[in-house]
Parts: sequence; structure tokens; C-alpha cells
Amino acid sequence: MKIDRIELYHVAMPLIYPWRTAYGEDAAIHALLCRLSSGSCDAWGESAPFAAPCYSPEWAGGVFAVARDWLAPAVIGADPRTGDELQARMGLFKGNPFAKAAFDTAWWALHSRIENVPLHVALGAVRGEVPVGADFGVMDRLEDLMEPVAAAVAAGFPRIKLKFRPGWDLPMLEAIRRAHPTHPFHIDCNSGYRLRDIDLFRAVDEFRLEMIEQPLQHDDLLDHAELQRSIRTAVCLDESITTVRQVEQALAIGSCRYVNVKPGRVGGLTNALKIHERCRGAGVPCWVGGMLESAVGSAHCAALAMLDNFTYPADIFPSSRFYHQDLADPPLELVKSAAGVPSVRAFQELPDPVPERLAKATVQRASFG
Repeated sequence: MKIDRIELYHVAMPLIYPWRTAYGEDAAIHALLCRLSSGSCDAWGESAPFAAPCYSPEWAGGVFAVARDWLAPAVIGADPRTGDELQARMGLFKGNPFAKAAFDTAWWALHSRIENVPLHVALGAVRGEVPVGADFGVMDRLEDLMEPVAAAVAAGFPRIKLKFRPGWDLPMLEAIRRAHPTHPFHIDCNSGYRLRDIDLFRAVDEFRLEMIEQPLQHDDLLDHAELQRSIRTAVCLDESITTVRQVEQALAIGSCRYVNVKPGRVGGLTNALKIHERCRGAGVPCWVGGMLESAVGSAHCAALAMLDNFTYPADIFPSSRFYHQDLADPPLELVKSAAGVPSVRAFQELPDPVPERLAKATVQRASFG
């Protein structure tokens, strides 16, 4: 599969409402779109690190520069037959998983089109549909949260995630649990706390949550292991897992009992597959997270979620949840399973950006070949 042409787009996709977390808020999602062409066939990848280096050390402007100045020149003209061969072409450049993920997801999309098989089949999945959860960010008032959470419970979402940060923590959780005493919930801290907050997490134990997602520093494994030994609730790692080696170390020292896998954060689908396998071998379940990507990236997340060790409901959102109009067609939509559970189906044909919408959202672009 010789890579004849590469097109890179730094895009900004306005949200219907700001997305608030422990590290701040975003009014638009900044992402890198990568189009790879081989002969007459082409396909798209997406990586959404956001506008500022707050979720991780990477940010969209920097990711675009790395992709343009270093990764694209290393990939153009290459003939990678596997995802590992593509990763080896980019391996000279340390870190930068979000930048590499745009190329890797595009390679897998191109591979699936050339082989004429759906992406989830190319990845090795046998399922075609998986359940998804509902997520809610930090809001202005507690009253603003109660109604949408009640609606999500009534709609049958099998679990609900709540953003959790100082000032939006135990009182919020107490109100939610009082209203919904048995429904599965978990909290996402987005690295907002430290080990000195251990008494807070011992108090969280009383709310019978499914997990506490990324409570401590974004690059920590050791303190998470100590926290996991000290509380009953399962710890889930998100930001801390950016490489296969990190998940191996986390599993070895007991840093977590769940792993959230986001293709962008771990450098693409090639690494996501390996992390899935390492966790399955250790008996640690995974789930697929998202970065509010367009339908391009969401379709990749959906394909990954079909693998068998992704057992916890995924963070994959319908396009209409965050965008007035998705950048790509067809948009991602939820369906109801036979059991009435909100779910997502694997795309049989991957979405592509609509040229007019792409042009409107583009901040900067570059092409090679």
C-alpha cells in the first residue's frame, strides 16, 4: 500500500455548548484530519487533542506542525503493509501519539477500503453492535444536571459518567445517588486530584460507583497503584496510558482495574489493539473513550469497540449531541438494541468529510505528493 499523497487539515468544529471538565472548557473541538491516498483509493483518519495542551501535553496546532514537518515527510512514498510498519516509519520521533494517531487511523481506514472489508472486521472484531453510556460535564448549577441525568436513566443508558472536579464533587454525587440509588454511575476526574486527597476518594467509596476514572496526575502510575490499594472502588486509567509499555507497567504494579482506550491518545488503532490484548491477558476489562471527534474519528472508535475485551459501555456519542452539523457524512447515530439499550453499530462504509464543511472548519492545511 504505497502512500502516494497526504493531506492534513487542522480543523475547529464549534460545539452546541461548551464541554467543561476538571481542566477547563472547550467551545470548539480542534482536531487533525489526515487523508492518505494510494493509487485511486483514499481514506481519512482523525485525532482530536483539543485546542490547548490541557488534556495532554499535545495540542492541535502543535500536532499539525509535527504532522506537517516530520511525520508526513517520513510517511510519503512509503509502502507499509501493516500498522506496525507504519508505526516504525514514525518511531524515530518520540512521543506525539495524537499526531501519529491521525496517520495510523487513516492507514487502517485505507487498508479496510483496499481489502473491501468493514473496519471492525479488519481489526478482528466479530460483533457489529455494542452498548454505549451517557456522559455529563460540569454545569453551572446542580439543577441543570438532574433533569438530563434522569432522562438518560429513563432512556436506558446502561451507565452514566459524571465529570468530577473540586467544587463539583461530593455534593453533586450525593444528589445524583439520592435520585438514582441503584443505577450504574462512574466519575471522571481528568487528573484533577492528588494522593493527598485520598480521604475524598474513601468517601466516594460509599456511593458504590463502577469506577473512578483518572483521579490523579496525567502521567502517573505509582500513586494510582497506592490509591487503588487504599480504596474499594475500581480505578480506571485514561490520560496515564499513552503507550503499550505504560499499560504493561500499570498492570504489573496494580495501578488500575479498568483501562480507557482512546485511539488518539495511544497513537492510533495499531497500539489500541495491542493495549486491548495486554489487558485481556491480564484479566482487566477495557472500554473505548472518545474525544468528541467528528463522525470520521467516531467511526474508528466504534470499530475498535467491537473487540471482545471492550466490555464496559463505550464513550461514543451521536453527532447531534455536540454538533449542529457533523463535519462528515453519514453522521454517527445511536440505535436501540434488541434489549432496548442505546447502542452504536459499526459502520459498513466509513464516513468522509463533506468538502464544503471541511473548508469552513479548516484553520490550516498542508499536502504532500
